[in-house]
Amino acid sequence: MMLSTQVSSNLSLEEFLKLSETKPASEYIDGRIYQKPMPQGKHSTIQTELVSAINQVGKEQKLAYAFSELRCTFAGRSLVPDIAVFEWQRIPLDAKGRVANKFEIYPDWIIEILSPEQSPNRVIRKITFSIQNGTKLGWFLDPEDESVMVFQPNQLPEIKEGQDILPVLSVLGDWQLSVADVFAWLSFT
Repeated sequence: MMLSTQVSSNLSLEEFLKLSETKPASEYIDGRIYQKPMPQGKHSTIQTELVSAINQVGKEQKLAYAFSELRCTFAGRSLVPDIAVFEWQRIPLDAKGRVANKFEIYPDWIIEILSPEQSPNRVIRKITFSIQNGTKLGWFLDPEDESVMVFQPNQLPEIKEGQDILPVLSVLGDWQLSVADVFAWLSFT
């Protein structure tokens, strides 16, 4: 099954944002609505573990926070990254000083995990769009070949594998995570 696509050439971003949320989430890209696939076992496991690992390092010291499936609307698009990480001082707050419901800014770090029925190029385009609009770091994880493609501003993408250490946001200090660490979360034996 391929990623379902509905084409609506007359639908504005504002009209899209008034629609009811879908499950799984839909994204608005260049006047078109794309529904994300339902996460499966590998995708869900990596997503859960990675959000937890990032928040374990970033939350207590108020450095950064990782959100799972958070709608981010910026630069004329409305995207729902698998994981959106924001540096602490950029997390939108409401009038009570609590996390806002709407995030109308780009994430500092976008992480996408390829699902079997997803178009890799569509996911890569989402990451590169984010990088072009202010995001500092992008990861594109492929559970099947256990690699991570890393995106950073003004650099060519780089493929990391095995014991390669992955770059993280600089606010997270000397925290290190290898590609092997990420995919080890899939082992339940």
